[in-house]
Amino acid sequence: MSAYDENIEVQGARVHNLKNIDVTIPREKLVVITGLSGSGKSSLAFDTIYAEGQRRYIETFSAYARQFLGGLERPDVDKIDGLSPVIAIEQKTTSKSPRSTVGTITEIYDFLRLLFARAADAYSYNTGEKMVSYSDSQIKELILEEYRDKRIVVLAPVIKSRKGHYRELFEQISKQGFVKVRVDGELVDLEKGMRVDRYKNHDIEIVIDRLKIDEASETEKRLMETINTAMYHGDDVLMVLDYESGETRYFSRNLMCPTTGISYPNPEPNTFSFNSPKGMCSHCNGLGKVYEVNTSKIFPNTNLSIKNGGIAPIGEYKNSWIFKQLEIIAQRFDFKLTDAIKDIPQEAIDMILHGGNEKFSIASKTLGITRDYKIDFEGILNFITNQFSESNSASIKRWAKDFMDKNKCPECEGSRLKKEALYYRINEKNIAELAHSDITDLVQWFKELPGHLSEKQQAIASEILKEINARLQFLLDVGLEYLSLNRSSKSLSGGEAQRIRLATQIGSQLVGVLYILDEPSIGLHQRDNERLILSLESLRDIGNSVIVVEHDKDMIERADHVIDIGPKAGRHGGEIISQGTPEEVKKHHTLTADYLSGVRKIEVPVHRRSGNGHQLSLSGCTGNNLKNVSVTFPLGKMIGVTGVSGSGKSTLINETLYPILNAHFFNAVKKPMPYKEIKGLEHIDKVIDINQSPIGRTPRSNPATYTGVFSEIRTLFTKTPEAMIRGYKAGRFSFNVKGGRCETCEGGGLRVIEMNFLPDVYVECETCQGKRFNRETLEIRYKGKSISDVLNMTINESVEFFENIPKIYRKLKTIQDVGLGYITLGQQSTTLSGGEAQRIKLATELSKRDTGNTFYILDEPTTGLHFEDIRVLMQVLNELTDKGNTVLIIEHNLDVIKMVDYIIDVGYEGGKGGGTIVTYGTPEEVAEHPKSYTARFLKKELE
Repeated sequence: MSAYDENIEVQGARVHNLKNIDVTIPREKLVVITGLSGSGKSSLAFDTIYAEGQRRYIETFSAYARQFLGGLERPDVDKIDGLSPVIAIEQKTTSKSPRSTVGTITEIYDFLRLLFARAADAYSYNTGEKMVSYSDSQIKELILEEYRDKRIVVLAPVIKSRKGHYRELFEQISKQGFVKVRVDGELVDLEKGMRVDRYKNHDIEIVIDRLKIDEASETEKRLMETINTAMYHGDDVLMVLDYESGETRYFSRNLMCPTTGISYPNPEPNTFSFNSPKGMCSHCNGLGKVYEVNTSKIFPNTNLSIKNGGIAPIGEYKNSWIFKQLEIIAQRFDFKLTDAIKDIPQEAIDMILHGGNEKFSIASKTLGITRDYKIDFEGILNFITNQFSESNSASIKRWAKDFMDKNKCPECEGSRLKKEALYYRINEKNIAELAHSDITDLVQWFKELPGHLSEKQQAIASEILKEINARLQFLLDVGLEYLSLNRSSKSLSGGEAQRIRLATQIGSQLVGVLYILDEPSIGLHQRDNERLILSLESLRDIGNSVIVVEHDKDMIERADHVIDIGPKAGRHGGEIISQGTPEEVKKHHTLTADYLSGVRKIEVPVHRRSGNGHQLSLSGCTGNNLKNVSVTFPLGKMIGVTGVSGSGKSTLINETLYPILNAHFFNAVKKPMPYKEIKGLEHIDKVIDINQSPIGRTPRSNPATYTGVFSEIRTLFTKTPEAMIRGYKAGRFSFNVKGGRCETCEGGGLRVIEMNFLPDVYVECETCQGKRFNRETLEIRYKGKSISDVLNMTINESVEFFENIPKIYRKLKTIQDVGLGYITLGQQSTTLSGGEAQRIKLATELSKRDTGNTFYILDEPTTGLHFEDIRVLMQVLNELTDKGNTVLIIEHNLDVIKMVDYIIDVGYEGGKGGGTIVTYGTPEEVAEHPKSYTARFLKKELE
């Protein structure tokens, strides 16, 4: 075996901050790349190794195919040898489509659809009876047996409970040679010009034949021909009428209710797909949710009058057609536009909302004459609904959405499927009920299923069940037993999405592949870490190479090979400072090694804060899996919300508490999950949610623009003597507006060159050499630096540079304090990780003057952070809390949990088994709880 077969050799990697590094990575091993945030881990794993793997894959395509894909630029590296096909499992790759669910991503739902199409029993949605279907010969045998020596009429149903005069239909039937029809249960002769009451519902059947059933062979032959003709005209359904008793019975080639005759098309996998017209609910188009107008948003304050803006969508009175119509409605129902909404008669409110057409007259007592009026009003509610569904303008749709709520579809009750699809059952469950169950329950249900299937069903289902069971087991192995198959992929956290992809990859059983993962332990409780590590080891054991960018201590200690990048972050990182087995790495005395070996550690605080004596009480929370939870948040403390994945932490904090506070302080419209009441709002004056969503979605957004410090820097440049002489204003120093920017690249610093049959190439702008501004702007200098030089400074450099300008210094210092000194002021926001974006938001909030009564909410702020970064972050959060603010952190990291003043532990399990408060109190109190999973791990940490 050559060295190339055993190792991946990277030579001369210079992507981002990597300093021309050479590294040997063993193949078919579990390799962890670790180091400080910003040290270059992702640059090596994703931007070098994965990018080159992708580029080589696309190079195998024809030039014709490549022009549609857009090619990939070669990463800045001299040589990479021994590279297998690469699959990256990142956190950012979840689909934002509302049609994507856990079931569709993992393909479990596809196998479920196949199972139901082949092995389910259909039941009538009218009577609940089992549906039946027959072949033509079976129908003949049944008729011969059941109607022996009886006179029957064979009918072909053509109209079922529909209105109309059906003159053309009767003419058409007559032309085909038929002489009788059965209309609404009565046999009648077809006459020329025959018609029925067009305003009533009718059942119409063609009389195909009338015959007596006996044992003669002619009868059998005639019956077979009759059946064929009836099936042709009745769309695969026929009826048999017993002449004496008048009773009818249906027979169908399709699935059919024997009593009422309703039939279902023969099932196929698409019958159970909410992404196919054959299976989706027509009311919500398979989304399970519909937008409906909320009348309380139309009349937000019923004490206001219509004239003073009581009807929110139309605002205050103006001389327009709509207000003229409202004046006529006011005359009709005897009220004034100056009356409060609550005093207007209900009939009038109904007409304002739903519209109407009406003529009426009013006699004038003073003039002694009668005036005629006409109301022709669409209705506010109908107008909003029509604008939302039919307008092509995004802004009008947004306007309409402001008055609507997203509710469960009333037709399919959120199942997303047509009614017929829900009446196919296996072991008394339909496909929507299974999709709604969590993975733990599904595993149990499928384990018991074979005992409830017939032999025929078992033969059909055995292979499908193998695939379903294997995939469900993989989801259990990565700690996602609390999810359900119908959970929308939009609602998954980065860590959950990544672990689902990991489960899917384990399921595909590929061999000889290089997998690269980005912190798969995010959002995972310590309890579930072991299962995740075992999953990665099983990927390795079947013959794959696994590279994990990770900070988790357990993961590092279980790795076959560790690569530590540093020594610091940004420009001071990008070097391999140690590598080898975990034991070898520990001997090097790097920051990572010191934390692993216990030389350095984040100390447990000596004293816990007692708070300010006030509290926020939230009661009766029942959103998602919360079981009527009531919880108290002591103010003036650092609070940790813990619990296993899926226990209900995000539902309680992000979906219930935060929307309540946000609506109270900032009139936000996001509807909180159901709760009874909240007390203590008077003790805080604002809420700030610091999450990991990007700070900007375009390369023009950067830390300087997001934090607002760039405005201050531009203002400073306008005050330089040269700028004042030239009359330059702040806009001159912006790369987003014309004036001072380089117009060749429009302030981007790069130009795109479109290549025929080849990928687009990004080159440095030849006019400004990537500086973004034109020559005149760059001539303005502050302390010898141009505006472009300032954008290229790291935060650490800029803190020293602007130390005498308090406004700028304060904002930059807070970015430095949260551990982001290594990023540059002008770094594109699209290149920042979720953790970096979160800390920039934190720095932005820290730089504002706080009142000491602010409620901060942080969701897993340790994402992407090294042990040392966590120490720096906790220092900042402690400062915030020391000023009297309340800091609430949803977290699994024990280094954070042990430092908080008060813990609220949610559990006991995830999904259905969660949704209760297990315990609360100081970390020391919580650690003594006998049943809490958090307590078990916290106790070791506190010892």
